[in-house]
Amino acid sequence: MQILVQAYGLTRPAIITALGRAKARGVDVEVILDKINKSVRYSGANHLKNHNIPAWIDDSVAIAHNKVMVIDNDSVISGSFNFTRSAQQKNAENVLIISHAPALARLYARNRTWLKSVSHGDN
Repeated sequence: MQILVQAYGLTRPAIITALGRAKARGVDVEVILDKINKSVRYSGANHLKNHNIPAWIDDSVAIAHNKVMVIDNDSVISGSFNFTRSAQQKNAENVLIISHAPALARLYARNRTWLKSVSHGDN
């Protein structure tokens, strides 16, 4: 079981807690974040560290504006939806959940592998 995350904003407590619980159950959870997460005093990156979830910072571009989750090499979650309270409660956002699509999930995972190679570990 695996959850691969790419996020510009990752501050929504419910999402961070769910990732932490997944990690505690033995799910392989990895996250790539935008560099803004290095400058915020307490960002999602800090909370991920508390759950021993590896996080990488993508500072190879002006803004790493991704909002993607690849789950179990089978499903993809993507869209404009940042993983934040504002996205959920205040903004006009979209999110697309594509299940049972292993070929698409592999493409997203391959892209994430490349992004990880140009990012640096935050843990």
